[in-house]
Amino acid sequence: MGRVLSGIQPSGQLTLGNYIGAMQNFVKLQHTEECFFMVVDLHAITVPQEPANLREQTEAVAALFIAAGIDPSKANVFVQSHVPAHAELGWLLTTLTNMGELERMTQFKDKSAGKDSVGAGLFVYPSLMAADILVYNSNLVPVGEDQKQHLELTRDLAQRFNFRFGEYFTIPEPYMPKVGARIMSLDDASKKMSKSNPNAGSFIALLDPPDVVRKKISRATTDSGREVKYDPANKPEISNLMSIYSHCANLPMQEIEARYEGQGYGPFKKDLAEHVVAVLEPLQTRYNEIRSSGEIHNILKQGAERAAVIANRTVAEVKERMGFIAPR
Repeated sequence: MGRVLSGIQPSGQLTLGNYIGAMQNFVKLQHTEECFFMVVDLHAITVPQEPANLREQTEAVAALFIAAGIDPSKANVFVQSHVPAHAELGWLLTTLTNMGELERMTQFKDKSAGKDSVGAGLFVYPSLMAADILVYNSNLVPVGEDQKQHLELTRDLAQRFNFRFGEYFTIPEPYMPKVGARIMSLDDASKKMSKSNPNAGSFIALLDPPDVVRKKISRATTDSGREVKYDPANKPEISNLMSIYSHCANLPMQEIEARYEGQGYGPFKKDLAEHVVAVLEPLQTRYNEIRSSGEIHNILKQGAERAAVIANRTVAEVKERMGFIAPR
């Protein structure tokens, strides 16, 4: 059994892209690996957050983890800041991280573009992300294409530490499903579906009511012509919608193509909306039960306690190897 670490920021509403690209994989992995799934609130504050919104979204994301099928008896579900060892190891790793490595991070360039001032946290947060992974000696990390660069830095830092202070950290490997790892925006298939997109019509939120889902899909951008054909290079918009259809209806692309041959985009979009609604309705029901019962707080407490046992042990070992005096 390997050890898996992944997390989602509590900034904005989680989307169908988060569900297909990440959360469904979390549910599968919990049956074969030792899993640590966290709400990364420390990463969220690298950009300004309203305190009330941060609290609400942190609880909402955690509840959606459980509603999506993550079993807290099989996987550790917790809030990043509830395990202080993440922040402590994050600081220690910044001392091993070079400025040039952080300056080359494309996400930093994207998020800082056009801003008069940028917080230091946004610059150094790849070191904290490395700490998230290494504090559990994780060997498998589910990542999207946009996070591969950060995982490469994590691998470099683990190897750098091992070279200077002796073999200790496991070198993590990426876990990237071949299909469905990247669901694109409904209004522009060249961009990832993102909860931070200011255009709410560009994504389907996991808590969108059925009529909102139907409206968003009916207005989703399609390619010229009317053929329902999976061809990402020449028909990226309809191919993206077909990818969503394939995952929600559990059908191969060839069968979807055959089903809508000669019918055009209208019937396809109508059926797609119903498949998405069918996936989201039970998730939303379970989410509302979790939030109203308050059970999420006990789940997060237990998850953090279990995670802290391993994380604290890692930080103690790292500090000893680096030459810190242990408290007596």
